[in-house]
Amino acid sequence: MKVQIEIDCTPEEARTFMGLPDVGKANDVYVDALTKAMKGVSNPDQLQQYAKQLAPMGQLGLKMFQSFVEGATTAATGKSGKSD
Repeated sequence: MKVQIEIDCTPEEARTFMGLPDVGKANDVYVDALTKAMKGVSNPDQLQQYAKQLAPMGQLGLKMFQSFVEGATTAATGKSGKSD
């Protein structure tokens, strides 16, 4: 027997249902601080140094941040960033 249940709800409704805290305000503050700091970055070395200081999860956080920056660069330039 196979049973499927489909729940249609927003992420906010799902967090409330599962008893998870609302971290929206904390996320907004973090993103705002990051955005302000990024405005002063003029080269990749500065960006990497700043990411190391901010990385809340050490190397894993840095890798995630690096992936984010590479994705943003790819989207902005239309290049893959990888050599074939």
